[in-house]
Amino acid sequence: MTISKKYDTSLRRFFLLLTMCGLMACGTSGFHNSKIEGKKVPVTAEYADTPEIETFIKPYRDHINKDLDSVLSYSPETLDKSKPIDKWQTPIGNLMADVTLEAADKVLFAREKRHADICLLNNGGIRAILPKGDVTARTAFEIMPFENSLVVIALKGEQIREIADYLIKEKKPHPLAGMEIRLDKDATIVKGITVKGKPLELNKIYNVATSDYLSNGGDNMEFFKQGIAIYDLDYKLRNVYIDYFKSTDTIHASRSLRVITEKQ
Repeated sequence: MTISKKYDTSLRRFFLLLTMCGLMACGTSGFHNSKIEGKKVPVTAEYADTPEIETFIKPYRDHINKDLDSVLSYSPETLDKSKPIDKWQTPIGNLMADVTLEAADKVLFAREKRHADICLLNNGGIRAILPKGDVTARTAFEIMPFENSLVVIALKGEQIREIADYLIKEKKPHPLAGMEIRLDKDATIVKGITVKGKPLELNKIYNVATSDYLSNGGDNMEFFKQGIAIYDLDYKLRNVYIDYFKSTDTIHASRSLRVITEKQ
């Protein structure tokens, strides 16, 4: 039935009252939580020998172990960050930087038609050795257990110079690729910087591949916060290395020097 505009005011008020009462009846009951309780249930030896739990978990564990232990590649030597080429670089750091730069360049160009110029990672992010012999997915999880993602930051040449100053100050073999830094014999003064073999231009924009952790200023890499653009490639660094292992029969880590000190 359609309510006519000719109805008098009192009748309209009556229908309005009915409507309000109906809406109030549909409202909340006013109940609310007064207390939330919980307790910890530790996983101890008490539960370790429970057949039901083991039966339930075993298929999942076996499936995960099969994936993690599948052989992806082969390493003819052990790569260990504690055995550097010199104080500025390690074979495993060079490998990770080279692989990351190549992956970043490929993805960035496909999406943005831009090239990645440099890669900078942190030495502390390498959490295990890459042992001689078969390389598996588990190897990648051990080397890079974090959920760090690959990002590219567009930096001016001024900030690239800050990278060089940072490396001198840190005196750690942070993984570096695409960039070469030449220092004086005391390793305190930057004598020259090249990017992809060309002299650094302070006003030019360079795309630097790194981790999302470092891009936010992690490990005091504050220069990344001055980026004029950031490209989140939605690509876990661990997956970068797994994909590399899958595509490479035998791993070869470069021993080229990226930070070079003049001879005495």
